[in-house]
Amino acid sequence: MKMRIALSFLLLISISVSANDAKIDLREFAQTYFDRMTETQAPDATGEALESYLALLTDDVGHTHLPWQTDGARLPDGKAAMREGMTFYLGAHTHYRAELLDVFVFNHSAIAIRYRNHAKGVHPQTQQPIEYTQTMMEVLEMEEGKVAVIRKYHE
Repeated sequence: MKMRIALSFLLLISISVSANDAKIDLREFAQTYFDRMTETQAPDATGEALESYLALLTDDVGHTHLPWQTDGARLPDGKAAMREGMTFYLGAHTHYRAELLDVFVFNHSAIAIRYRNHAKGVHPQTQQPIEYTQTMMEVLEMEEGKVAVIRKYHE
């Protein structure tokens, strides 16, 4: 009887440790991230799409978008600041298309995604027409299954 209890206890510990060590599939996460991020750029983007994207980020997410945003420090209101900035541009595009080109996974700590996008619209601040085609790379530093730091680069 004592042996069964001991084996049951060891099995329970083993299952618990395995569950804690389970890592998310970062390639799958990269695709989900890309899909949700591009949904926020669509002409008919909604606050719901934005919240779906933001759910993938830590509350203190750091964000760098060179050359405009150079300080990627993690701050307690990182997600709130991203929400405010992205809400300002929500629905600014009249056309948006993106294609995922590459996904690179680095252990369980980072993902790099490379994509090409084309957008047309009206800049919400200047009211000037905008149109661009660019190739981007985003490096996503992961923490506990969420994006902790985003670093964006233009090719």
